Amino acid sequence: MKKTKIAVAGTGYVGLSNAILLSLNNEVTAYDINEEKINMINNHVSPLADECIIDYLKNKNLNLHGTTDYRNAFNNADFVVISTPTNYDSETNHFDTSSIECVIEKLLALGSDATIVIKSTIPVGYTQQLRKKYNLNNILFSPEFLREGKALYDNLYPSRIIVGTDMENDSLTKKAEEFAALLKQGAVKEDITSIIMQYTEAEAVKLFSNTYLAMRVAYFNELDTYAQENHLNTEAIITGMCLDPRIGNHYNNPSLGYGGYCLPKDTKQLLANYRDKNVPNNIIEAIVHSNDTRKNYVVSKIKEYAPDIVGIYRLTMKADSDNFRASAVWDIMDKLLDSGLKLVIYEPIVKEDNYNGIPVINNLEDFKKTSNVILANRFDKVLEDVSEKVYTTDIYSRD
Repeated sequence: MKKTKIAVAGTGYVGLSNAILLSLNNEVTAYDINEEKINMINNHVSPLADECIIDYLKNKNLNLHGTTDYRNAFNNADFVVISTPTNYDSETNHFDTSSIECVIEKLLALGSDATIVIKSTIPVGYTQQLRKKYNLNNILFSPEFLREGKALYDNLYPSRIIVGTDMENDSLTKKAEEFAALLKQGAVKEDITSIIMQYTEAEAVKLFSNTYLAMRVAYFNELDTYAQENHLNTEAIITGMCLDPRIGNHYNNPSLGYGGYCLPKDTKQLLANYRDKNVPNNIIEAIVHSNDTRKNYVVSKIKEYAPDIVGIYRLTMKADSDNFRASAVWDIMDKLLDSGLKLVIYEPIVKEDNYNGIPVINNLEDFKKTSNVILANRFDKVLEDVSEKVYTTDIYSRD
């Protein structure tokens, strides 16, 4: 049987996890402008902190090749999956989708007839705009629902597969069904629910899903703020609440604020979509603003210690992560610096002696001694000997 030829543009968590999944049964070429990442992939080494990706690159028989030459990647491809970054642009108050359009323009210049599948997160209505702008009738949108550091696992055991298409175009709808089948083929989980729907609804599913998760994080953060201010036991309240199966015991550990690759930018983009169309809302706007309120509250609590030096324990959002981007701690650090406080950082991933002008101390014992108070998004057992000067809202990691 002829293998499907697939090109994947972008080798972040979404792109690389999809490239690996699809290469279990198909011929896949991963394209990225970062030569170091491509060399690592070709040498079966993961450029990302993801246990499943590390394992599969090292131990599985993958039909996967990486290249920095888009012609090599895109020529003769049956599908081109676009998973390039779409960071939120604070000046335009929308996603920066230029990387997607750059790939599409390369495909058009090559005269490619591949079916394009966008997996980058995009504004609601964006696929339809692309169709009109480039006169495209061969484009799909398939949202991702991946956790950072668990991206490949979440593709192997997906909660659902959604592909957006033009439901009035029979041939394109069949391509959507074919792509969904390719994703199912590589998955370990059986009986996966897949839904083929209109483009714009598929885009909305992604943004509303992540905004709901952000709302949940923000809710438990505000619960924790109330508990702290009233000298209540946060863990007892959350445990009692979450025994209700309608609430469930997930996304309920208070934090410094929601952060990471998706939640901050996706909530802001959804709010921008509401504003663009003058759609009335209260909750969506509150979800965005609640994150700033939480960060300001954390800063106020740190200042109560009147510390000479605040130690920042890890810049990453969670354990076993290599992601600093949009970590809630960044805004908190800026606010602490604006208050005139001195900071030091403990972050083993950073090899320099300072990061963004803040001293880095990668000897843990020296870091503990230097810091008057230590701010930690998640508590680590290595801090137990100085727990009296650790400020964390984490209710689970001490167990």
